[in-house]
Amino acid sequence: MAKEEEIPQSAEKPESETPAEQKATFEQPESETSAEKDVSAEQKVEAKEPEVVQEAKTGEEISKDARMWAMICHLGGLGGLVPVVPVIGSVIAPLIIWQVKKDEDPFIDEQGKEAVNFQISILIYALVSGLLCFACVGFVLLPAVYIFDLVFLLIAAVKANDGHHYRYPLTIRFIK
Repeated sequence: MAKEEEIPQSAEKPESETPAEQKATFEQPESETSAEKDVSAEQKVEAKEPEVVQEAKTGEEISKDARMWAMICHLGGLGGLVPVVPVIGSVIAPLIIWQVKKDEDPFIDEQGKEAVNFQISILIYALVSGLLCFACVGFVLLPAVYIFDLVFLLIAAVKANDGHHYRYPLTIRFIK
């Protein structure tokens, strides 16, 4: 019926060896003299010394002023609640703050771009949801978009104030 395949005996390991023992016997290097071991250990140390990795800025290295302005850029998205410019106010406020302060610190520049991109994306999502109100779907989507905006805007403001580089989800990157 079914033909059994034969496995060559030389490929099999004895059953008495555990997987750890099999791995240890497989990975053992050729024997080296003590002088060769010392040289290879010194070479490993020398190879690691020149490697200097530039660390990213932490919350303590970013100035308090830069963190505050980055937070204000994110909170500028609440400008859409002002009755003077209700539709585009959420984009205008972060855009103005970012344009004025972007040259002062790279952190403000990065977080300002994030805030502007997010608010433009939210504006597009809100307009599409408003149009979908004619299909009765927008009545559910429109409040969801504004809740999404408020929640992630507040999260980003807190993260920026702590000095973390925050990236909004579902954001179209218009400004790079």
